[in-house]
Amino acid sequence: MKYKIIRLLDVAGLNCFEPVVRLCYGEEPRQQVRKIGLFIVAPVVVFALFIGAWAAIAPLIKTKAGSLPSPVDVAGSLVDVYEFHWREYAKKADFARTGDDRDTTLALVTQQLADATERKLVVESELAELTATLDAETAATLQKYETAIDNQSIVYQAAQVEREQELHQLGNKLEVSQDGPREQYVAAVREHQTLSARESTHLKELRSDLAAIRKSTTPQFAALLSEKNDLDQETQFLDKRASLLSDGNRRNNVASAALTLKNADAALAAADPAQRYDATLNYLGAEERVLSSAGAIYAKPPTFFDQVFTSIECVFVGFLFATAIAIPIGVLCGLNKVIMASLSPLISLFKPVSPIVWLPIVFIVVGGFIERPDEAWVKPAFLSSAITVALCSLWPTLVNTALGVASIDKDHLNVARVLRLSMWDRLTKIVIPSALPLIFTGLRISLGVGWMVLIAAELLSSSPGLGKFVWDMFNNGSSDTFSQMLLTVFVVGVVGLLLDRIMIVFQRLVSFDGGATAL
Repeated sequence: MKYKIIRLLDVAGLNCFEPVVRLCYGEEPRQQVRKIGLFIVAPVVVFALFIGAWAAIAPLIKTKAGSLPSPVDVAGSLVDVYEFHWREYAKKADFARTGDDRDTTLALVTQQLADATERKLVVESELAELTATLDAETAATLQKYETAIDNQSIVYQAAQVEREQELHQLGNKLEVSQDGPREQYVAAVREHQTLSARESTHLKELRSDLAAIRKSTTPQFAALLSEKNDLDQETQFLDKRASLLSDGNRRNNVASAALTLKNADAALAAADPAQRYDATLNYLGAEERVLSSAGAIYAKPPTFFDQVFTSIECVFVGFLFATAIAIPIGVLCGLNKVIMASLSPLISLFKPVSPIVWLPIVFIVVGGFIERPDEAWVKPAFLSSAITVALCSLWPTLVNTALGVASIDKDHLNVARVLRLSMWDRLTKIVIPSALPLIFTGLRISLGVGWMVLIAAELLSSSPGLGKFVWDMFNNGSSDTFSQMLLTVFVVGVVGLLLDRIMIVFQRLVSFDGGATAL
């Protein structure tokens, strides 16, 4: 049993847990404890130190979107994105519910909505009471900051008005038809815009500081406000569910459309000859609405986890493209020096090209083949991202495959020649098995490169996925989205680690080289 577990850990690339298994079976305890300290405790301690340093530094780093999110904020954003994911799928399921299931769910949601509304009223009452009894000193402190910000805003507005008046007067005086005065006037307007932007940024920083002071000086008020916001979101969610289970339900929409069709059919049957054409158009429109209502699906926005799975799907498509190209060419290069010499310039030329260069070219080429993107079975942005991943990630596999095939012991090939094995037998029984360790090394590197390239490609192409999610969060610019961007960093890292582990499992299952599985 012990060796089966150790073998399983080895296949999974989790050799760091091997000392734990051996220690459980009482095998050389002192040595196993030392290995546990080296391979498990030390990394955990370093990670804990990293989290502690991050938590200590985060409040000190101020940005336009607030302070740098702490580890607690990032963990909270994980809860938020999961809750959003769960709520969107609940609404999607409600839209398609029928019969007793819909009635039971509607009764449950109605009761939950009533409870949430009652809690919300209580919190609003407590919030109003706390606001009225807010400590006078705290209120005075906050009022002092608010007044200072308002005064600063008035000063900046007056300065901007004064500068604009001066610029108008300067414009009237200067002969802008001449190059020198025109450049002078443009420089003056540009300086005014720079000052205005700087003043606006300063006001945003002051308001951000005020929000932080209010939150720190009145924690109870902030907690109640946060609870009220949560209850607002919950009541909106439950209200939407109730709507999707009643008037907005697909079955109700189909029934309503069917009734309209029945009325249109009756109107057509009773129509005068002069009205039959219009009545027929109404009938056909009603018939089309029945079909569209029956096939309608809930328009759910992509959630964070949807974006993760879309990115994984895209990187695997690109990785398969790259593997299908790289391994055959790599084998040919390894077997034939002429082919190797012929392709080396092209490989050296295209290998360092950045995905930022490939992406627009691929976009144009894919757009030439897909004239109607909305009707295509695959989205052009998705296909462009996958092809860009393939173009950037095929080189490690190609080079390692060629190296692995070229390094095969010549005696093996001579034996195959003496036995008069066919080319297919040589490939499947000698060449590829002998080159597998280096082929898998190339595949692991290619998959890692493809994952990194994909995020950049999605960000630039606005293709659905984690790259687009990060870009959307960046454009949002709030403290919550800042936390979700940092959450994405960890998710990208974890997914990349899992992809590497998967490749190690495949390598262990098909080869017995016993190669290292370390990072």
